[in-house]
Order: sequence, then structure tokens, then C-alpha cells
Amino acid sequence: MEARPNVHRRRFGSMMRSLRQQAGLTMEAAANQLGLPGKPALSKIENGKQRVTGLGLTAFFSVYGVDSEDVRTKVRAMATQAASGKRTNLLDEYREAIRSPGFEDYLHLEELASRAESYLHVVPGLLQTREYATAIVDGSRKWHSRHEVQRFVDLRLARQAVLTRENPIQLRCVLDESALRRDVGGAEVMKGQLQRLLDVTEESAHVSIQILPFGAGPHAGIDGAFQLLHFEVGAPVCIVEMLTTSVYLEEDADVSRYTTALEHLRAQALDEKATRRFIHQLIKDPTHEQEG
Repeated sequence: MEARPNVHRRRFGSMMRSLRQQAGLTMEAAANQLGLPGKPALSKIENGKQRVTGLGLTAFFSVYGVDSEDVRTKVRAMATQAASGKRTNLLDEYREAIRSPGFEDYLHLEELASRAESYLHVVPGLLQTREYATAIVDGSRKWHSRHEVQRFVDLRLARQAVLTRENPIQLRCVLDESALRRDVGGAEVMKGQLQRLLDVTEESAHVSIQILPFGAGPHAGIDGAFQLLHFEVGAPVCIVEMLTTSVYLEEDADVSRYTTALEHLRAQALDEKATRRFIHQLIKDPTHEQEG
């Protein structure tokens, strides 16, 4: 049966395409050697529309000359992810709060990710206080009632468990200075949010924040915010949010460009110590200006 090509199946299909290309096989030649009924059957697999069982993978490994047990293990793990019908518990609990179908994929990806890197104009959801999150969600005008707003805020806070799990996600964020300057929820809410940033970076070695000051001028993130999710198995994914949806970029060329952009942004941003000093000064004096 043809499967819906969600992000996990697309990632698996992309890996299978890469293995075929590394073996120097055309799609037609590979399909013949695999005993598949023609090129379209293999195309469905590589486009994430067809599942592959564990036994089926053995034939692919043989035809593609995949001898590395490490690579075989990774491919099997990706196949399991792609074939699984299991949904994240958060999706079951907060389904009514989710407005965008694409966000379902995001929840699953975030739970699977080993590292998240981003350039943002607001404090990342994984580091938001309840008060800040409520002001952000309410201000977006995407939800129609107070109950809906609170349920989505509950979901946002529940997602923060990835920072305290046994193998926590590594969070590295470049924050535009506007994220600290914009009045979200009022002075007390902002003070609490800034203190939260100081606390989490002091207590958690796996959380890194750098501020990109206004004085940095034009920069590689000038076109907008983005996020990169990295995994123990498979290639990273870049997520670019729009008003009504999110775009998932999986091609190597796209991910590479955003990875390079993030490297440039880190180079222009304040280092972690200078960032902490700046945030500390903003808590004492919200009008504080970054020197230099």
C-alpha cells in the first residue's frame, strides 16, 4: 500500500537514493537487480511513498554493497521510524490545540532530534516561561478562545521535557537583539523571561544562547528566522516558518546554505559570556545599550 510521504519517510527515501547513487546504479538497473516490478516501484521508495520491511532491506544492502554494520544499523533505524504508525504522546494529548497539520511532523522530529540550532526573533519555545508563551500565542491571533490559547501554551511547555530527558537535546540558539527588546506581556513578564534565559544557560551545559546585536548590521539571517534539527540517524532538516505553514527543507544543498548562514551569524553574535552580561544588564536596566 502506498504511504503518505511524511518527513520521516522522505528522509528514509533520500537515504536509500543516496545509497543507490553511491553504488553507481541507475534506478532502472537497481530495480532489476532488486527484483522490483520496474522503475516506478523503486521510485515510490525513494520518494517516501512506499515502506520497506527489515527483510527487504537485506536485499538493498546486498545490491548496493552496504557492508558497514554502522550504516546498516542507521538505515534500519530510519526504516523503523518511517514505517511506524506511532504518534508522539504530545500529539495524542494536545491534538485539539494544533492548527497546522505540519506541526504534527515537527513534534515528532523535535522528540527524535539530538541537536537543535536556530536563528530567531523571539525566545525559542523550549525556553519560554508560561507568561511569555501566553503573551506570544495570544498575540499571534491564531486561536479563537482563551481555552485554545492555554492548551497550546500547555503543549509548548510540555515540549520543554526534551531539555531534561535522559539524553537531552542540545540547544544552540542565536537570538536577534529584538527578541530581548520587544515588550511581550509587559515589564514583569520580560524580566521573568530574561531571568529564565540566564538560569537555564547557567544550569544546563547543553543550552547555548548568543545575542546578535543591532550593531552587527546586515547579516546572514536578514531574510528571516529558521531552525536546523540534527539526528543520531539520518540527515538534518531545516525548518522555515511562514504565517500559515512551515517549510521542511531536506535537500543537502538547502541544509548546507542554512548551516553556513548560522555559522556566519554565530561569528557576528556576542559570545556566550558577553550574552549573559548583556541580558543581566537588561534585567537591571531595560534601556541598556550594547557597547561596541
